[in-house]
Amino acid sequence: MISLSPVQSLLACCLVLVVGRVLTSQIGVLRRYSIPDPIVGGLLFAILAYALANWGGVSVSLETSIRPTLLLLFFGCIGLTANLKLLAKGGPRLIAFLLALVPFLIMQNAVGLGMAWLLDMHPLMGLLGGTITLVGGHGTGAAYATRFADFNNIQDVMALAMTSATLGLVLGGVLGGPVAEWLMRRHKLRGSLDPQASAGPAPLDVVEPAAPPTAGSFIVSMTAAFVCLVVGGYLAMLVEGAPVSLPNFLWCLATGVLIRNGGARLGLKLDDRATEIIGTISLSLFLGMTMMTLDLSSVARLAGPLALMLIVQTLFCALYAAWVVFRLLKSDYEAAIMSAAFCGFGLGATATAIANMQALTRRHGPAPEAFIVVPVTGAFLVDILNVIVLTSLISLPFVGGM
Repeated sequence: MISLSPVQSLLACCLVLVVGRVLTSQIGVLRRYSIPDPIVGGLLFAILAYALANWGGVSVSLETSIRPTLLLLFFGCIGLTANLKLLAKGGPRLIAFLLALVPFLIMQNAVGLGMAWLLDMHPLMGLLGGTITLVGGHGTGAAYATRFADFNNIQDVMALAMTSATLGLVLGGVLGGPVAEWLMRRHKLRGSLDPQASAGPAPLDVVEPAAPPTAGSFIVSMTAAFVCLVVGGYLAMLVEGAPVSLPNFLWCLATGVLIRNGGARLGLKLDDRATEIIGTISLSLFLGMTMMTLDLSSVARLAGPLALMLIVQTLFCALYAAWVVFRLLKSDYEAAIMSAAFCGFGLGATATAIANMQALTRRHGPAPEAFIVVPVTGAFLVDILNVIVLTSLISLPFVGGM
């Protein structure tokens, strides 16, 4: 057995991230569907380690005790970039988008629970095949998977979470464009770049590039992130015996929101770009280590039930986006673009949602309201709403108590 020290494990993870970045930049299908670098590089490492262990008789052991800290840092940084003042810019469409999102979160989990019951799986596995991974993505999926493994003793849960989140990114990117194109053909909608459109292309605003973050801004953001860890951990300890159990990362996220929006009154200014970089690095390292230690034999055992669950979730998301989201958002061109983004949210991540919109607007014309509503929702609102829904469901006896 080859046992790597903490520093050697971090070095191996960084090399995995570099390899993942090279592969995603060179392989078109990976770049098109925005597959994260840690997933690609980490999965490649897991395959090589699996082959080495089974055919070479040599196993590789990583020191991964830093993983929980990295995950909490990521969620603390999400809270630190949550500017609540942006809510006012979304207007009626933002409210309509949220009104469409909340029932979807509940129903997507209901679909997952139903599929888990049909496949004779633990109900929590249905939630992992629901909004935990499909709306929450890899970070939320990993957080809940760790919790389910520790407190519910569910085997292979991390493998299911990472596989579901990865496939969700692909499905969300594939589904959004066709749904929007179908809506536009059905309702005869045109953007400003389409033939016979009533308006010409919107002028492009010239934006001066902002100065890059400084070392000082990184230090301030890192300090705030560690404050989120300490305060969030203390709050989680205070309510440890409460009837409704909240995950630790939620307290870190909430602390970050308070610092970001309350600190301005005290003269505290955070550079969102520096905070986002810290959060991205933390999540990348966490996901890299998680994927590197995946048990591929467990993934193979879950492939059949997971594929069936995701097929049903994909059909449900497409129908909901076309028949509910589109109508709530006024059934116009902007609504079609945001319906495509909703598919990215419902199965993938914010990056997938924005990528869907960019592909459509390059072809049909600008959708300015969509590019306000979707990033604001994806920045933090969807994560907060998702945690509220999941916490309520997990507290039910027939879900979390089994």
